[in-house]
This record gives sequence, C-alpha cells and structure tokens, in this order.
Amino acid sequence: MVDEHVKLVPIANVGRIMKQILPPTAKISKEAKETMQECASEFISFVTGEASDKCHKENRRTVNGDDICWALSSLGFDNYAEAMLRYLYKLRDFERQRAANHNKGSNNVDDEEDNTDDEEAATESDQKQVPLEFNVMERVGRSN
Repeated sequence: MVDEHVKLVPIANVGRIMKQILPPTAKISKEAKETMQECASEFISFVTGEASDKCHKENRRTVNGDDICWALSSLGFDNYAEAMLRYLYKLRDFERQRAANHNKGSNNVDDEEDNTDDEEAATESDQKQVPLEFNVMERVGRSN
C-alpha cells in the first residue's frame, strides 16, 4: 500500500504558488495549504487518469503532454487545455533551440577552448530564456 502523502503535490510548492497570487502581506494557514494540496493532487490525478485511459485504448504506455491537453479538453477544461498547449509548444521550441545551441558548440572539435566559452555563454543564454515565464493565468477563466 502506498502512503497517502506520496501521492500529494509537495506542500512547499503549493505554498509558493499560493503566495505568488496573494498580496505580500497575506498569511496562509497550514490548513489552507493542506486543503489546496489535496485539491491540486486530486485534480492532477483526475486529468492524468483520463490521459492514461486514452493511452491504454491506443495501446501506448507513455502519457505525453499532448495527452494531458486532450484530457483537459475532454473533461471540459478547454481554457486550461489551450493554455497548456501554448506552454507545451513554447517548451518544445525552447528545448529545440537549446539542443541546436548545444549541437552548434560541439560540432567544431578543433576549437575546443572556444567551444567551452561558447557553451558557457549558451548556458547563460538558456537560463535567461527559461520557458517557465509563461503566464498560465492569462486566459484561464476568461470567457471567449
């Protein structure tokens, strides 16, 4: 039997997300964090279960981002599905650019010292382009 706490989203992450949306002077009780932790975990399980069922019907063993977006949409969370699709596309584009930058630096074996500098610069550049800057709340909850 799996312990109940193993299935829950980490409470520190829940608290951090809650603090981002509230005024800086707001306080959050432990009970509020625990309630949100349970709700978020249940929501994730619900959506993941739907995506997993789809994969099972298609004889696939791996759930991917597209499956999660499909599940959100099929469960009536169209606004969330749209936001997640935009995020997913941004993430994939970011990963392609990072791979291209990494491959560019490793193609020139003759300039090994220069590549080290280029890789450090590329790493710094990648950190500035972190895709997590995406604002999920920009369309969620708005009516079309």
